[in-house]
Amino acid sequence: MTQFGTSGIRGPVGETVTAELALSVGRALGVDCERVVVGRDPRASGEYLQAALVAGLRESGVDAVDLGTAATPTIGRAVAWQDADAGVAVTASHNPPEDNGIKLWQPSGQAFDADLRATIERRLDENAFAPATWDESGDHESWDAGQRHVDALVAEVGEQDLDSHVVVDLGNGAGRVSVDALTELGCAVETLNGQPDGAFPGRPSEPKAEHCESLTTLVAESDADLGIAHDGDADRMRAVAADGTFLSGDVLLAVFARTAASPGERVAVPVDTSLAVEDHLSDIDVSVEYTPVGDVYVAEAASAEGVAFGGEPSGAWIWPERTLCPDGPLAACTAAALDSERPLGDRAVDVPEYPIRRDSVETDEKEAVMDRVRETVTETYDDVTTLDGVRVDLGDAWFLLRASGTQPLVRITAEARNPDRADAVFEEARTRLTDALV
Repeated sequence: MTQFGTSGIRGPVGETVTAELALSVGRALGVDCERVVVGRDPRASGEYLQAALVAGLRESGVDAVDLGTAATPTIGRAVAWQDADAGVAVTASHNPPEDNGIKLWQPSGQAFDADLRATIERRLDENAFAPATWDESGDHESWDAGQRHVDALVAEVGEQDLDSHVVVDLGNGAGRVSVDALTELGCAVETLNGQPDGAFPGRPSEPKAEHCESLTTLVAESDADLGIAHDGDADRMRAVAADGTFLSGDVLLAVFARTAASPGERVAVPVDTSLAVEDHLSDIDVSVEYTPVGDVYVAEAASAEGVAFGGEPSGAWIWPERTLCPDGPLAACTAAALDSERPLGDRAVDVPEYPIRRDSVETDEKEAVMDRVRETVTETYDDVTTLDGVRVDLGDAWFLLRASGTQPLVRITAEARNPDRADAVFEEARTRLTDALV
């Protein structure tokens, strides 16, 4: 059975992800599409995977709009720009270079939801597709969507002379749009790892603090106002304050959400988000709506009325009035605009930081264990969320027990407003999990 998860299909090239699979995905999309946008990140395997996918589309009578190497948010937006039925990003996002993947997009900019993914998966498993006749094959055209994305970002952020010095670490990925848009917005832009290279020689693709030491050092030791880091396909964005502090994902989420939402509105965040975000928003009468972990789920929640923003601490940021695709370049430009008004470092100080405890326990029966956890926890506590694992809200603290999606582990997370309480809640959560292991 094809594993078409929330991030599409991802895995090792030649094993999970093959040209045969890409061809089949093109054919499966061709059952009910007439026009599809296709692009890829800089991984070497992406060239032939994209060619195979386009072949499957054209064989099915579908017109393919080929963006070549492009950021995933560019691909997501281009579906509507091209009046297409779907979009395909050939990318493994922040995964290591030996991986690649295929992620599908709707005209709204939202990734394929569970029902749409299930439809494609069924067609793949059943070979439920058929080629067009010889004289009805689809057309193939190339289009560089980068400038269209730049123009959209400048219009959305607002034409202004930001006059900021920004260092952008592209991680050898496809995020050049950020550099061009920031330049048009008046920033002096310096780049790190700017040459697209799917082997990611400059640093690992995921923009975590430990991977971005060159960026934090350069920002701290120069007159830069801000640092920006992207992953391989630029759907993620992380930020560095002027003093070289790599801002945590929860802090950046709180900052973005506070400026995006108005009193009475909601912000969509995953269940593992810090309590600091909710606290930072409560005094402006903005509430938090929890979702399962994954930007697909955040986007689904953000599409609802009254939700002004959606974000994941991993670096996926969604402004639903602009696009439902996590748009790293939009986040980069928004961060620069906010920083020009008031430094991000100063804004970050306003966000509380609470002690958080994490661990994991190995088990080969994680589904059965989580079933037992869910039963006992829901019987014991009043405020329990089972969207993704089991999250217990204790008012001044919370804990989350959640099975890993890829490893034989159950993860434990606990947070409180003071260290002693965090330790106590963490041990409480560990006890609940230990009891369920026997």
